[in-house]
Formats: sequence, structure tokens, C-alpha cells
Amino acid sequence: MLIFLDTEFTDLLDPVLISMGMAADSGEEFYAEVPFPAAACSPFVREAVLPLLCQYPNAYCPLPDLGTRITTWLQIVKRRDEVFICVDHQTDWDLFADALNYRVPPWCHRRLVEENIMELLRYDFHQKNGLPEHHELNDAQ
Repeated sequence: MLIFLDTEFTDLLDPVLISMGMAADSGEEFYAEVPFPAAACSPFVREAVLPLLCQYPNAYCPLPDLGTRITTWLQIVKRRDEVFICVDHQTDWDLFADALNYRVPPWCHRRLVEENIMELLRYDFHQKNGLPEHHELNDAQ
């Protein structure tokens, strides 16, 4: 099973999780927004990411609850013995592992897919579906 993961975070140099989206190849989706230090956000994040927050009901998740929500969702959608968490950047995996207190289920494996992403197809997907970029659930889809 493949699950595509994307995160948004405060800054590339010292990333703090803002939100996380996952889209399974079977169609299920996960999305959560967590508290974050707004003052630590880069100008890019302030302009492109923050305006996209608070658009999904029940997306807010206290940070201590995030790991449980992720693990519960993964157990519900898991269809095979192994799950590959596909990321296009190592920071996505790092923030995912951190959200799980570095207790990633042994059946979850990281798969870096950065080289497999065709930017024109990604752009076309966002345009055809009227979805803004830099919203992690949209990007995971």
C-alpha cells in the first residue's frame, strides 16, 4: 500500500510542523493542523501556507494527540502487511516520525519519491481540480 505524505512547516532551516496531509492509494485521506509558533514562519509560509489553514472542519489537533490520530488512521486504512509512506522531501518524513515520537510502526517504510514527481503533471492536477498548491492534503493527492 502506498500513502503519500506532505507537510507544511514554519521554515526550512528550523522546521516546526504546521499541518500534515496523507492520501492513500485506496482513496482514504488524513489531514491535521497543529499549534505552531507563528513568529517562526518564513515570509513564504506566511504568504502561501497560512492563508490555506482552517478550511477543514475538525482538522485542528492538539500536538499531544497527533501521534495517536496518525496511528489510528494508519491502522484503519492499512490493507497489506507493509505500508510505504511516500515523501518528496526528507523533512516530511522527519516531521512524520517526530509526530509519532519516533515510534513509527514497523510495517511503515519511508519511500522517497522526489525524482518520480513530474512538476507539469502536479501543476496540471492542481489547475484541473481548482486546488491551491502548498496545502499538504492537496499536494499529497
